[in-house]
Amino acid sequence: MSTETKTTCPYCGVGCGVIARIDDAGTVSVRGDPDHPANFGRLCSKGSALAETIDLDGRILHPQIDGRRADWDEALDLVATRFSETIAEHGPDSVAFYVSGQLLTEDYYVANKLMKGFIGSANIDTNSRLCMSSSVAGHRRAFGADTVPGTYEDIELADLVILTGSNLAWCHPVIYQRLAAAKAARPGMKVVVIDPRRTMTADIADLHLAIRPDGDVALFMGLLAHLAGTAAIDQNYIGTHTTGFAEAFAAASALDIAELMELTGLPSMQLRQFFRLFEETEKVVTCYSQGVNQSASGTDKVNAIINCHLATGRIGRPGMGPFSLTGQPNAMGGREVGGLANMLAAHMAIENAEDCDRVQRFWQSPAIARWPGFKAVDMFRAVADGRVKALWIMATNPVVSMPDADAVAAAIAACPFVVVSDVLQDTDTTKLAHVLLPSLGWAEKDGTVTNSERRISRQRAYLPAPGEARADWWQLAEVGRRMGFEDAFSFPSAATVFAEHATLSAFENDGGRDFDIGAYARIDGAAYDGLAPFQWPQPAASQVQTTRFFADGGFYHADRKARFVAVNAPATDRTSADFPLTLNTGRIRDQWHTMTRTGKSARLSAHIAEPFAEIHPRDAMEIGVASAGLVEIESPYGKAVVRALVTERQARGSLFVPMHWNDQFAAKARIDAVVAPITDPFSGQPASKNVAIAARRLKVANYGFAVSATKPQGLDTTYWALARADGGWRLELALDAAPESWSEWCRTHLGIPDHIEPLGYADAQTGDLRLAFFEGDRLLAALFLARQPVAVARNWAVEQLTVRHADMAKRFAVAAGRPGAGRMDPGATVCSCFSVGVNQIVAAVRGGCHSVEAVGKELNAGTNCGSCRAEIRGIIDGCLAAAAE
Repeated sequence: MSTETKTTCPYCGVGCGVIARIDDAGTVSVRGDPDHPANFGRLCSKGSALAETIDLDGRILHPQIDGRRADWDEALDLVATRFSETIAEHGPDSVAFYVSGQLLTEDYYVANKLMKGFIGSANIDTNSRLCMSSSVAGHRRAFGADTVPGTYEDIELADLVILTGSNLAWCHPVIYQRLAAAKAARPGMKVVVIDPRRTMTADIADLHLAIRPDGDVALFMGLLAHLAGTAAIDQNYIGTHTTGFAEAFAAASALDIAELMELTGLPSMQLRQFFRLFEETEKVVTCYSQGVNQSASGTDKVNAIINCHLATGRIGRPGMGPFSLTGQPNAMGGREVGGLANMLAAHMAIENAEDCDRVQRFWQSPAIARWPGFKAVDMFRAVADGRVKALWIMATNPVVSMPDADAVAAAIAACPFVVVSDVLQDTDTTKLAHVLLPSLGWAEKDGTVTNSERRISRQRAYLPAPGEARADWWQLAEVGRRMGFEDAFSFPSAATVFAEHATLSAFENDGGRDFDIGAYARIDGAAYDGLAPFQWPQPAASQVQTTRFFADGGFYHADRKARFVAVNAPATDRTSADFPLTLNTGRIRDQWHTMTRTGKSARLSAHIAEPFAEIHPRDAMEIGVASAGLVEIESPYGKAVVRALVTERQARGSLFVPMHWNDQFAAKARIDAVVAPITDPFSGQPASKNVAIAARRLKVANYGFAVSATKPQGLDTTYWALARADGGWRLELALDAAPESWSEWCRTHLGIPDHIEPLGYADAQTGDLRLAFFEGDRLLAALFLARQPVAVARNWAVEQLTVRHADMAKRFAVAAGRPGAGRMDPGATVCSCFSVGVNQIVAAVRGGCHSVEAVGKELNAGTNCGSCRAEIRGIIDGCLAAAAE
């Protein structure tokens, strides 16, 4: 009998509802939950592919100590003993937790309670520091609390939506589709995209401002100065509900138009157009994400944006307000429980003595952290220099995701005692662990997450725990008990953790704190199991409601007024003679963080299967690299090698490289090894969008592409990038010198049995080589080599792993790397949801499908998550333009 479970997607901060179904045969499928108010049934490509990522391949199933299997008692006793001994000898600040926005709120709560309330240190920080801590700092400076004022509905109700530092179409696709649907229903709605790159999000834009990296502060300073001389300014709101306007205006008005043009890189006409749009449109929502937060001036960017909304009173009302779009599924939940090193639980302030006393009394704890701990970058510096001697890393992969990643790897390797809790055995970080603990994966977890609009939703387990895997909160509670804090960590279930969290939120809270979910303080197991999504605040006496903040003031500073923050525009150019280019890192549509989950899906790897650098054609010409060539990127901190994607979408002087690839999937593509450990002085967030680099062509003798039914092993080429494929794996490679025998290379690295002989050819004059290995009518592997990037119908070649080849002519077609007559090469994947390639879309356009809707009707492409619609529209426009010439 089939079963269905309502749960929540574990990817971005949109917080989409998911229905997981297990059919009579035990097969899992997922679909969007039509009743969930975040997504109303929509899912992006990653969410749609969740069922493809839940297998047990590569999972840690048992605790391990120094690589050997152990039982839970031995492992937990060792963790508790080593942490206790380290604290006794070196003090509480000699230990640290580095946690994750992938944790559930219950996990986060227990971790924070153990570190801050019982160990007595604030050395707990999170990878969410890397994505949204500048927003936290900006909120706290302006509002007095980390409060997100608005809701997703405001984006649909606005008449002007500003997307700054946000590639919404790829990074928050479901919100993008909600916006696109609203704009289609109300064509008068305007969208402004502020981004150095022309991303897929710009497809929906009425105005794209190709701003210089870190030019945002100057732009919004200029906007504030402009607004001050117009009727859009709300003197009543400013006078009644704010302080500091005069100082903020004085700082903003110090920039003249010439300086604004220089700092932003924008022409005066575009600046004035943007200023007038904001001035003349009352219902304005400004959405911002990593392009704002991940900056050495990130907090000032946030406050420059908030200043403009405060000055116009456009905050907390339907269709108005600044809106932080969080990157991780539970970054917000971590903020609520104090998962950052500079915060206490329940949005209380670690620098406030009364708050510290309140939390300590509630927890009845022997100690309480009274000053901030190490933020992420500083934490790993402290590990490196020996101040931190015992480190517990949970649900994250800092050897890939931290800036100056090679130094982070060296620090962890040198740390006397490292614990890692994770789901996968082999990551760049797990290999450095002394103790490796098996955690539950998404389909097995039970708890809550909070999305970007303050909506708390349940993640529910629908698969049993594999092997001896256990919840992260349970691991932490067991260590707490073994450290001598039995009563405080005797949680029988996730529901009891949530109830304590809710109770603390209401403790001595008379409305002076924004975060209050006291209505759930007495929740029991049954009510927790059936908990429906809700937005906070939900005080004990309230009814379920959707709440916006600050329309009528009521801020959380002592005087209940907001603060305008006077900011100064930073220099936007970090380049030098040795490092003349600017690196911008970020995400792509179909991968997530360091690929430990999405890398399992062949469908998600089909869209973009290897690391790349977007580079402007003139920059590519200057460094001598052609499209599909290899680029070596270098900074004073490290190097990376990626494929060149030459495109005019990228601005001159800048390169974009995604942050996902790691040593499990590529030879040298950990781009955060190149990123400098420069941070915002207020938030501690690293500056990952404006990195000074040099780039050069990587010269190689041969390029190659291979498909293999078994996972390639022991790869030793100059460059390689590996991706899952239906029926096996796909491999890109390049090398300086060929081995003595490519057949033997394939036997060694692609797992070809000795008795299998290849079919193919080698051309000594051109350097082309084609080898295909068959066992019966099944393709085991095929290798294609050339002196230039290999021209192979890649997706067609991948498909050959799943079909039978009884016909000898078909086998020769495989060796040639091209389909035979009458068979279409689908081309590079555009729509991951339905595996539709570019050549199929071009054929549909030539057949009369001249709109995205028509292509969708013909091929289904773009009809599920919709995040490929901009690409489809670009293909249609290109075909029609070519036909008109």
